[in-house]
Amino acid sequence: MDKRVWLGAGALGAVVGWWAARRAREQELRGRVALVTGATRGLGLRIATQLAEAGCSLAICARDAHEVKEAGLRLAGYGSSVMARSVDVSDPVAVGELIDEVEARFGRIDILVNNAGIIQTGPLENMTLADFREALAIDFWGTLYTSLAALPGMRKRKSGTICNITSIGGEVSVPHLLPYSCAKAAARAFSEGLTAELAGSGVRCVTVVPWLMRTGSIPFVYYKGQQDAELALFSTGQWPLVSVNADRAARRIVRAIARGEVYVPIGVLATLAREARALAPGLTARLLSQMRRLMPGPSDSPTARTPVRGATLSIH
Repeated sequence: MDKRVWLGAGALGAVVGWWAARRAREQELRGRVALVTGATRGLGLRIATQLAEAGCSLAICARDAHEVKEAGLRLAGYGSSVMARSVDVSDPVAVGELIDEVEARFGRIDILVNNAGIIQTGPLENMTLADFREALAIDFWGTLYTSLAALPGMRKRKSGTICNITSIGGEVSVPHLLPYSCAKAAARAFSEGLTAELAGSGVRCVTVVPWLMRTGSIPFVYYKGQQDAELALFSTGQWPLVSVNADRAARRIVRAIARGEVYVPIGVLATLAREARALAPGLTARLLSQMRRLMPGPSDSPTARTPVRGATLSIH
């Protein structure tokens, strides 16, 4: 038989074997218990919706009690059992109580999705220590608290998946998002390290690294500095050619949870940005420096921080 035929058959066999192994690892989501943080809007609500449609029992949390109640009612419409609670993930005591309550009601937590986050945008001159502390408290410490609280139960059962929504901003730190990038970089490092720490335990960790997303439902983003100019600049992240559809991202994330994938970039540009940073860090830094020169300068009010209602930019 021609050598090319043998090579083609071998390649086909390898692809089929890879696909079969991947399918074998894929978990059935129906009947699983999932906890999603920051699940009242944007990507978090979309992920929770996908899990509800897949037949999961749900626990969701966020800080705004009214939004949590509305999201819980909406998700219950899919026929799932839903527990909705107002919880600040930056409070370790509240997080511990939430995990205990979810386990008491549903018996276990099979899937934990750490999605809660906050975004402040603006030049460094207008950022304060409080901005950095707040970003770390929610985007990083919130991820750590929930993970450490849920892990004992997962380890005991030798089963479970922790999915951490980080950001391309944690891989490539861009101007005017410094507190956010620092917090997401810490969350990514924790998530990737957790994957190694959990090897052989039966518990999986999925690190998700999305590009800019069009969520269409974020009620406010905190803009500092020249706020109108910052809003105009960052609203370009809504453009279809430079951002990712949030529904498609949610479907991809839920599929990754079912398969137990380790690292999941969302959007071609996320992969390109990561590779560019790895292959040419000096050039990337120079390009970002040039980008900074084109962005709005600082304002005279260093502590001004205004939520802009109806903003649709979500940088997870």
